[in-house]
Amino acid sequence: MTTQAAIQSHHANTHRYVPTTSTPVSPEKVASVLKAEWELFTKATKASEAESKRAFQSLPLGVTSSFQHWDPYPISIKSAKGAYMTDVDGRQLLDLSMGFGAMLAGHLNPIVVEEIQSSLTQGMLFVTPSPTSTDAAERICKRFGIDQVRFTNSGTESTMYAVRVARSATEKMGILKVEGGYHGSYDPFVVSSKPALDVAGDPEEPNAVIDANLVPGDIYVVPFNNIEALEKMFAKNASRIACFIVEPVLENLAIVLPDAGYLERVRELCNQYNVVLIFDEVKTGLTAGAHGASMRLGVKPDLITLAKSIGGGLPLAAFGGKKKYMDFVSNGKMAHFGTFNGNPLAMAGVRAIDRICSDNALADAETLNLQALTRIGEVIDEYQLPAHTVGFGIKGCVTWSTTPVRNYRDYKATDFGIAEAHWLFALNRGIITPPGLDEQWLISLAHGQKEIDILVDDFREFAKAIRA
Repeated sequence: MTTQAAIQSHHANTHRYVPTTSTPVSPEKVASVLKAEWELFTKATKASEAESKRAFQSLPLGVTSSFQHWDPYPISIKSAKGAYMTDVDGRQLLDLSMGFGAMLAGHLNPIVVEEIQSSLTQGMLFVTPSPTSTDAAERICKRFGIDQVRFTNSGTESTMYAVRVARSATEKMGILKVEGGYHGSYDPFVVSSKPALDVAGDPEEPNAVIDANLVPGDIYVVPFNNIEALEKMFAKNASRIACFIVEPVLENLAIVLPDAGYLERVRELCNQYNVVLIFDEVKTGLTAGAHGASMRLGVKPDLITLAKSIGGGLPLAAFGGKKKYMDFVSNGKMAHFGTFNGNPLAMAGVRAIDRICSDNALADAETLNLQALTRIGEVIDEYQLPAHTVGFGIKGCVTWSTTPVRNYRDYKATDFGIAEAHWLFALNRGIITPPGLDEQWLISLAHGQKEIDILVDDFREFAKAIRA
């Protein structure tokens, strides 16, 4: 049986447990479980089916963001509170997605609601400087250990502007990213975000795979956790590369942890070759801990991008970092505009999160997450499942592979059939997680022991189903 002391991880700040033995699950068994679960899904979600048909008339795919769509149709939610959502069929669902971290404080957290209501007595939009935006900027700078920050309205805006800062500072136009990494929908970042392997080329020197509708500019791609490939890339192309943008922990491919020493060496190489290091913390942010992933892992980037967890559920994002780079915003070389930047309602979200997300509060949530990971690891051991657990901060996942996932090619070798069956099995039993099969659960500040037990018990029932 797994014990907490037996958890194998390369770093005290991360979690990864890979069992020593496992037994394959037959594809026929997975197909049988999937068939039964899809039949159960369509029987129980008639109102969601009707809502989807209605939405198709006015919204492409019937959704407001393309990832929300799945076949035959997605669940439609009518309300949420705390750790739970209610769908249009009247079913209460345990939310383990929590808006990818945007709902870190929980749905309708009383402190968030209080700060928003207070803001509504003062105004909704000024489009001028305000003490509210200055206060929020001071809070963000202090919490994440950065010199200056600018607010935006989405993670895509923040990553786009961070790259523009880097280009302005270095007078180079090239962008380096990791294969499989996602940094929003700005054209350069969609290059090789999840490329088909038949066009991706050599794993050590991957192609920059460009979709027909993109105009990305000069983009370079390297594998994650591969310092040799990074050194080779810089030696050949550093004179053209303005920045290396990377999530310190990849969270678009379930959870991919950096190897010991990887980020430290990345930092050294960026210094050596005059390449601006940008940590995309849109997904990590406060889900990594009270001061973000870079502070937790001890590697300081030149610029960071933030969103989701910093706004209490309001549309808010930011980019910032060292003053010597943000000075290119100040001097006008990289002008940054936006009517809704720093709007008072979003700044209320910053104040609320700063009140809510103490070191102790996030540490308590992380303890619950570690408990879930440990107990699920025990189930994996008991049933000899071809899977392992990975966790970082308050996020966790089960990866359907018997070996650690270190990069995009490893991720593509995982068993997506079992992953789909696991996701759908949980959804049919009142647990909602992202539909992409490559995301994570999130233990928010609204989750408690009851919710951990639900998560673990459901996984045990799934293990029984695929081993029946």
